[in-house]
Formats: sequence, structure tokens, C-alpha cells
Amino acid sequence: MHHGTTEEKLAWFRELRAQSLHAGSSEAVAKHRAAGKLLARERAERLCDPGTFVELDRYVRHREENFGMADRRPLGDAVVTGYGEVLGRKIFVFSQDFTVFGGSLSEVVAEKICKVMDMAVTYGCPIVGINDSGGARIQEGVVSLAGYAEIFWRNVQASGVVPQISLVMGPCAGGAVYSPAITDFVFMVEGSSYMFITGPDVVKTVTGEEVSFEQLGGATAHATKSGVAHFVSADEEACLEDARYLLSFLPQNSRERPEQSTSIDPKDREDPELDRLIPNEPNKPYDMHEVVKRVVDGGHFLAVHERFAENIICGFARLGGHAVGIVANQPQALAGVLDIDSSVKAGRFVRTCDAFNIPLVTFVDVPGFLPGTAQEWGGIIRHGAKLLYAYAEATVPKLTMITRKAYGGAYDVMSSKHIRADFNFAWPSAEIAVMGPEGAVNIIFRRELADAANPDERRAELIADYKERFANPYTAASRGYVDDVIEPRHTRRVLIDALESALTKREARPERKHGNIPL
Repeated sequence: MHHGTTEEKLAWFRELRAQSLHAGSSEAVAKHRAAGKLLARERAERLCDPGTFVELDRYVRHREENFGMADRRPLGDAVVTGYGEVLGRKIFVFSQDFTVFGGSLSEVVAEKICKVMDMAVTYGCPIVGINDSGGARIQEGVVSLAGYAEIFWRNVQASGVVPQISLVMGPCAGGAVYSPAITDFVFMVEGSSYMFITGPDVVKTVTGEEVSFEQLGGATAHATKSGVAHFVSADEEACLEDARYLLSFLPQNSRERPEQSTSIDPKDREDPELDRLIPNEPNKPYDMHEVVKRVVDGGHFLAVHERFAENIICGFARLGGHAVGIVANQPQALAGVLDIDSSVKAGRFVRTCDAFNIPLVTFVDVPGFLPGTAQEWGGIIRHGAKLLYAYAEATVPKLTMITRKAYGGAYDVMSSKHIRADFNFAWPSAEIAVMGPEGAVNIIFRRELADAANPDERRAELIADYKERFANPYTAASRGYVDDVIEPRHTRRVLIDALESALTKREARPERKHGNIPL
């Protein structure tokens, strides 16, 4: 009813409004809730600050000519889109509605999603996509596939321009996975979300493997094995809250800096426990998380890819109220060596921070690259170069603290002065050398040791001499490769002073279309 009195038009509007709030069938909604899931609109509203979510295109319907669906045209179709605020800052959001045709992507669903993505880029705001869809709408054929490609194209154009965050809160399969894969961060929910290119049935047909949805593409699989998921949350409410927390570290867009917060943690706070943290035995591990948490504001650290490539730590924290990206070798896992997975993990994180003007703080304790045929044949040369490239390319302030080992090419890669880190510091326990003392002596004095009357005694003497001359930070400091050697307890003050000095950094970029990172 579109004609009549003002009162009749208002009544008609209210009826349509009510219909738009319940696009899915009652059976579909009940099944969704029974699975412990929030509805699409509820997710969008809970992501945003209370009362700030504004819905767009709630009256859009799919085309009448779609195969076999002329009598089923719910308002809004299978996605809720709009904008709101997170911690007082604008974001744009789309939330796929599994209760409407299984959340399948139609032409108009794609149009709604593309519209808010375009608005996010135009207005310089983050875009958050909540994924819960059975895939392409078969009734629309290639038009649905075209819709996916339009979304992918926009993901690429928005990359490095505005933050893009994907929350996978249900199925995300086939070609649909490539949109989250392009975005900056992917969240998954334990037990209720999954992603894969081909499902278990196809896998069994092609390879003979029998695997469950959870084993193939669940949150745990992607958090620990593939590295597709940056964050895993226990439930949907936690996932939405985790996404809000992540957004607090990010700027609105690539032209802005992250907002500075007020820190009650004193900038000059000392921590004597750091003086005793490094073990006397050079091969004994310690927890680098402990170092990071003792240095950053309030001990608060948001780990990214926490369960993937655990030999390197990446995440966000604050120093003196300034958001920073932390990269740190983890001696507790594989002795902190760099391997394929850790190089890719850290390389991507460094590039993300650089894209959004987030300064980088690197804690170094690296004995080298992981040896072996699996690593060499897997392309450690190419993958290790990704991390090197990322650090060398980054123009944000780069601070480096060497806590213990910094050996060989891994020393160069981990934000060394030679690839243009701004400030490089070391603890007295630092060892900066081509390799460890034992290995160096065995190579340099191979013939002498072979002819020695007492090779073990002579080897011990040579190792002691090598340690005295090279296994320390002072040779590097004498050449300016390390700006200062500091007491560990002063780490926080030194890093904050350096960071605040480097915040005005301006670095010209070479004239080129783009670099060619070794992918």
C-alpha cells in the first residue's frame, strides 16, 4: 500500500520496518539461535557502541526474475549493512544473514556489500565484514560469481587504505574465502566457524581423506596450522569484543596515526626483574612474552597469530600511550629461530603496521635461520626474504632491542641498523656475531684443533677468547651499529624516549609503481 492518508502511509511504513527486522523464516531463526548464534543485525549492533548502528538498504530485494524465487523476496535480502561507531570512531560494517537463503550471495547482496565498502574508502573509515554464508546463490548463476569478484576487487583497492577486518561467524567456503584472505585481520569462533576452498566431501572424493569440517577448516586448524586466522575467540560475544579491542590500536585510514591514549603507567618506570631475566646458560630458554609485558603500558599486549609460528611473537601494545606493533623472537619455541612460517607471519605483520602508520618495536634473540631440507626445499630463502623486504620497506619509526643472540643473516633481517632501523639498543647480555662461539671456533681453527695434542682443552680456550672478543654488543656499538648498550631495567624509558623522538620521521619513497616483494 503506497497511497492513502498520512496515517495510513505511516502504518504501512511501520509494517515494512517490522518485516525488515525479521527477514528470515521463524524456523531458520530458531535453528540459528539453537546453535548459540546471534542474528546478523544483533552482531552488527553489538560490534558498534550502543545505539550507534545505522542500517542502510534495509528495503532492498533480489530481482524478481531469479530462477524459482519470484515469490520469496525478503526485505534486505541476506545481508545487513550500515555504519556505526566503535569507541567513538566511525566504522562501516556488513553482516551476512544465514537465516535468509543460507546467507547466500546474490546480486543485490553483493551490491549492498560493495556500497558500504566504497563508502568506507571514500570517508576513510575501517570496514568490518561479518561472514556467515553458504556461498554463491545458485539460482543467480554467474551473476553471483560476478558479485564475489566485485567484492574481491574492492578488497584489493582498499588494502592499505583503510583497515579491513573479517569476522568469520559461520561457514565461509569456496571462492568466498578470498575476501577474508585479502583483509588485514581474520577472526574465527571456536566450534562454530569454518573456512575452506573445498569441503570434506570433495576432499574425500579427490584424495580419499576422511576429515571433518572442524579438522579441515575450523578455527583451531586455521589458528595453528594454516595461519589463516589471526585471532580465535571462545564465542561470538567475545569475538565482537576482541574486534573492538583490535580497532583501538588502528587508525581510521592510512593518512592518520593511531589515536594516542593517556597512560597511567609512568614513562620512566624501571623494572629490576628484567636485569635477572636472561639465563646465564646461553642455550637456556626464557619467555619473551615476559620481556614485552614488563616493558609496555600496563603489561597489556594483544597477540596476533598467537598460536601460529610460535617462535616469533607479533602483536599490539602501547608505549607511553602510543600504539606500537611488537615483533619479538621467542626463545621458548625452536630457540627463537626464523623459519618459513615465522618469516611469513612477521613479514605480513610488519607490512600491516607500516601501511597504517604504527611504529615497530623489535625484540631480538635469534640464533639464525632453521636448517634442514624441509626448510630449504620449502623455500626458506624466498620466505625469509619477505621479512627482510618488509622491514627494509617500512618507513614508520623502527626501534630494536637486542636482548641476547643476534647471529648471522638473521641479525640483519631483524630490524638491524643496516636496513634502516631508527634506534638500535642492546642489553649487556647481547651477542652480535656471524655465528655462535662453538661453531665459529670449529670452522676458523679446524686445522689447528685437528693437530692439537689436547683438542678439547684448546677448543675451550679458543671459545673463551671468541666470546671475549665477539659475543657481546660492544664491537657492534663501537661501529655505531648499536646506538647504546643499556641496563635492561631501563628498557621502557629508553624505548619511549626513542619512539617520541622518531614520531616526526619523514622518509621519501623511491619513484616506482610498486616494489616486487618475493611472494
